[in-house]
Amino acid sequence: MSEENNKKTRTGIVVSDKMDKTVVVAVERKTQHDLYKRVINRTTRFKAHDEENECNEGDKVKIIETRPISKEKNWKVDEILRKAK
Repeated sequence: MSEENNKKTRTGIVVSDKMDKTVVVAVERKTQHDLYKRVINRTTRFKAHDEENECNEGDKVKIIETRPISKEKNWKVDEILRKAK
């Protein structure tokens, strides 16, 4: 059980579901600009494993870090927080 707590989790929006058993999740974080001190948005895109192909574009999902599944995929969809309309 302690192993599960050490894994990183992120929350983001599904931006692509065109691949089989894979979704692309955009995770947005706010950071302060070093010089101008303004808050700016930074977006990182993760490829996540979706075994049942349940996710659709626009869904809000929680992803969890896992062992490497393929070259670029080492996250999996933990749960769907909100379905797209």
